[in-house]
Amino acid sequence: MTVNLSKLYPLQAKLDQDIAKRHHITYQQTFYKRLLALIVELGEFANETRAFKYWSYKKSSPKNVILEEYADGLHFILSLGIYLKTKKMVYTIKEDKKIDLTKAILISYEEAIKLKDHYNQKQYEKAMNAYLNLISYLHYQPSEVIKAYLSKLEVNYSRQINHY
Repeated sequence: MTVNLSKLYPLQAKLDQDIAKRHHITYQQTFYKRLLALIVELGEFANETRAFKYWSYKKSSPKNVILEEYADGLHFILSLGIYLKTKKMVYTIKEDKKIDLTKAILISYEEAIKLKDHYNQKQYEKAMNAYLNLISYLHYQPSEVIKAYLSKLEVNYSRQINHY
C-alpha cells in the first residue's frame, strides 16, 4: 500500500505561511515547537487508540476520533518536511507483523525525536515512514487519512480566522 503526499505538502505550506504571517513568526523560531507539537499529537493519537492501556477494558475511540488525532500529527510532520524541501512524496506503508501498534508508536516517537539533533532529509524520511506505517496497524486506508487531513485543514483555517 502506498500513500502519495504530493497534494498535501503545498496545502500545508500555504497554511504554514498564513499562520506565520498572522503571528509574525518564522520557521526557525518555531522548529522546536513544531517538533514538540508532533510528539504531543502522537501521544494524543496513542491515547485514543488505547493500544498501551493493558489495564483497561475500555475499547479504543471511534475511528473518526483516531483519524482526527492522526491528521493533527500529519499536519506537523508535513510542516517539518516543507522547510527541508523534501522531495519524497510517495511512501510505502507496511505493517511489521513482528511488532504491535504500541511498539510501532514507540518507533514513531523515536524517529521523530531524532529530528531534534538530526534535522535532515534522511532522518525526516525515516520519521515520516514510521508515522505513516501507523495506519497499517489500524487497517486504515491512505484515502481515509488524506480525507481526515483535508477536513482538519479546514478546521485549522477556521481557527486562524476566529483567533483560536
